[in-house]
Amino acid sequence: MSTTELPIAGMTCASCANRIEKSLNELDGVTATVNYATERASVEFDAATVAPERLVEAVEAAGYQAVLPSAAEAEEEADPTASLRRRLVLSAVLSLPVLLLSMVPAFQFDNWQWLALNLATPVVVWGAWPFHQAAWANLKHGAATMDTLVSVGVLSAWLWSLYALFIGDAGMPDMRMTLDLVPEAGSGADEIYLETASVVTTFILAGRYFEARAKRRAGAALRALLELGAKEAAVLDPGGGERRVPVDQLQAGDRFVVRPGEKVATDGVVEEGSSALDMSMLTGESIPVEVAPGDEVAGGTVNAGGRLVVRATRVGADTALAQIGRLVTEAQTGKAPVQRLADRVSGVFVPVVIGLAVATLGFWLGTGESATFAFTAAVAVLIIACPCALGLATPTALLVGTGRGAQLGLLIKGPEVLESTRRADTIVLDKTGTVTTGRMALVEVVLADGVDRVELLRLAGALENASEHPVARAIAAAAADEAGTLPAVEAFGNREGLGVEGVVDGRAIVIGRPALLADWAMYLPPALEDARTRAEARGQTAVAVGWDGRAVAVIVVADTVKPSSAGAVASLRALGLRPVLLTGDNEATARAVAAEVGIDEVIAEVLPADKAAVVRGLQDEGRVVAMAGDGVNDAPALAQADLGLAIGTGTDVAIEASDLTLVSGDLRAAGDAIRLSRATLRTIRENLAWAFGYNVAALPLAAAGLLNPVIAGAAMALSSVSVVANALRLRRFQADRGER
Repeated sequence: MSTTELPIAGMTCASCANRIEKSLNELDGVTATVNYATERASVEFDAATVAPERLVEAVEAAGYQAVLPSAAEAEEEADPTASLRRRLVLSAVLSLPVLLLSMVPAFQFDNWQWLALNLATPVVVWGAWPFHQAAWANLKHGAATMDTLVSVGVLSAWLWSLYALFIGDAGMPDMRMTLDLVPEAGSGADEIYLETASVVTTFILAGRYFEARAKRRAGAALRALLELGAKEAAVLDPGGGERRVPVDQLQAGDRFVVRPGEKVATDGVVEEGSSALDMSMLTGESIPVEVAPGDEVAGGTVNAGGRLVVRATRVGADTALAQIGRLVTEAQTGKAPVQRLADRVSGVFVPVVIGLAVATLGFWLGTGESATFAFTAAVAVLIIACPCALGLATPTALLVGTGRGAQLGLLIKGPEVLESTRRADTIVLDKTGTVTTGRMALVEVVLADGVDRVELLRLAGALENASEHPVARAIAAAAADEAGTLPAVEAFGNREGLGVEGVVDGRAIVIGRPALLADWAMYLPPALEDARTRAEARGQTAVAVGWDGRAVAVIVVADTVKPSSAGAVASLRALGLRPVLLTGDNEATARAVAAEVGIDEVIAEVLPADKAAVVRGLQDEGRVVAMAGDGVNDAPALAQADLGLAIGTGTDVAIEASDLTLVSGDLRAAGDAIRLSRATLRTIRENLAWAFGYNVAALPLAAAGLLNPVIAGAAMALSSVSVVANALRLRRFQADRGER
C-alpha cells in the first residue's frame, strides 16, 4: 500500500469533505480521510491497481480540485485570504449604504430603492460569486453544501426584491412590468430585501475570511517547524576544501562544517570540535546542550558555540525533523472518535435544512400569514444553518493542539490518543532511561586515612579509562572532570568478572571486587567495608581501589535519578494518575529509586519479555494504564498499554510503538503531554457542544420567524469564527517547566 497527501481546493464546509471522502473511498483499494481544516486528503491506496492520477480524477468528479504532491510543491503558495479580503472590503463598502437606506427613514428619498438595487447587485453577483459557483458545481453533481444554502438564501432575497420593484407595489409606476402577475394590494410584495441579500453576503464573507485566517494561524506551528531546517551546508571535500551545497543534495557520510550561529544541516555525528546546541525547536527546552566528538546532533538545531565538523548519518525524509513533521501531519489528518457523530450530521445537514426551509414557507403560508413573513422565515432558516462549525470543531482543535505540542517537543501520534489520556488512571514508569539517566555516574568516594581525593581519582580514572565497562567509563569521566588530564597506563590487564589492574605513574593499581584486591594481599578496613555494604544495599555498585599493599578507597557508582523525575511524579499524581515503577533491577535498587522520586508501588526483577504481561495484569484489575519507556524491551509494553509514552531519547522501536513521544527525554514532559492532550480533547468537546447547540437553538428560532435574515447571517458567520477562535486558545498552552 502507498500513502499520499492531496491538497484539496474548493471545500467550503464539512459536507464538502464528506463528499470528497466518499468519492475517494468508492475506488477499489482506497482508504481516504479528508480534513476540512487542513484542506487535505490523506489517502492510502494500492499502487498496483490505482494510479495517483485516478485519485485526482475522483476528487474532480465530486466537483472539487486536487493536485498531486509533487505538483503542489512546485506551485507558489498564494495567500488564500487575498481574494476573500477583496470581496469582503468591496461588499462592505457597498452594503453599508444599502443597510442605512433600508433601515433608517431619515436617509430615504424619492426612489431610493433604485440606488439600493444598484449598490446591492454587485454584492449579490460578484461578492457572493464563490457561493453561487460552488452551489452550481454541486448541483451538477446532484449534491448540496453550505454554499447551496447561502446562494439560495441570498438569491431568493435579491430576486424577491426585483419582483417587488419591477412588478409589485414597491417600484415606480413607470418601471413596473404590465403583467398579470401584479399581486393584490396588501399581499406583501412591496417588501424588498436588498439589505438582507447584501448584508448577509458581507457577513458570510467576513466569517469565511476570519475563518481562513484562523485556520492558517492554526497550522502555523507545524509550518514553522518544517521551515526550521537549514537551506545549505558547507561540505568538506576530501582535499580539505569547502563547497556550499543545497541541503537536499547532502548524502549520508558527507562531512560538513557548522560554524557558530549556523544551523546543523542534517542529522549526524560530531567528528571534530565541541560546542553547545540550541535544541529548543525539537525539544522545547531553552537550555543549550553541550556536544563533543561522538555525540549525535539533529538537523535544524542551532550551533551556539564553537566550530563543528559533522558526518551526516540521516538525510531528507529520514531526519528527526522530517519524522516529527510526518508524525504531526498524520495526527492532524486523523479523526477523533468524537468527530464521527459530527460527520454523520454534516453529511445530511444541508438537504435537511433545505427541506426545513421549504416546510417553513409552506407552513406559514398555510396558516394565513403574509407571504413576506413566510419568505423571511424561510430565508432565515437557510442562512442561520451552519454545518461549518460542526466540521471545524474537531480538526481545528487537533491542528492547534498538535502544532503547539510539536513546538514543546510533545508529539501526539493521533486523535484517538486524546480519549486515552482522559481515561488513564495509572502510569507505569520504566526505571532505566526514563526515571533514571540510564548511564552510570559517580555518586560517592570513601577514602582511607591519608588519601587525597583528587590524586585517587587521577590514578584510578587513568586505569579505568583503558576499560570499556560502563562502571569504568563513569569513573573515568568523573576523574577527568575533577583531576583534569589523565596519565597513561602501562601493563593494563582485565580480570574478567573481578576488575582491572595496571601501572600508572610507576604505581601498581588494582580496582574491582574485594576478591581481586585479596589476590594482592590487600583487604578492606572496616570503614571501607561498611561503605561498600551500604552502597550495595541501596542497589548501587561499589568498587575497591588498592595500591602500595593496601586498600585506599571505595568508589560508588550508580544509574542516577534524573533531576526532574521527582517533580514529574508529583505532576503525574496531580493529574490523577497512580505511578508504578517497573524495572528488571533488584528490589533494593528499585525501592531506593522509588523512594527518591516519590513512588509507592514498585514491580521489580521483571524480565524484558514480561513487561507487557505486567501492563496486561494491571488492565485486568480494571485500571486504564499509561506506560512510559525508552528501550527496545519497552516496545511491547508501550503497545499493550492504553496510552504509550516514549521517551524521545530512546529507540525508534519504542517511539513507533507509543502514542505520545517526549522529544526532550525529560519525564516531566509526560505530564505536559497528558495535560495538552486533555486540553485538546476538552476544546473539541466545547466546540462540538457550541456547534450542535447553536444549530439546535437557531433553526427553531428561524423557522418560528423570530430571526431577521441579517441577524441570522451574522450569527452563522460568528459560529464558525467562534469555534476556530476557541481552538486557537490552545496556542497559549504552557509546559510545566518547574525546576528542570
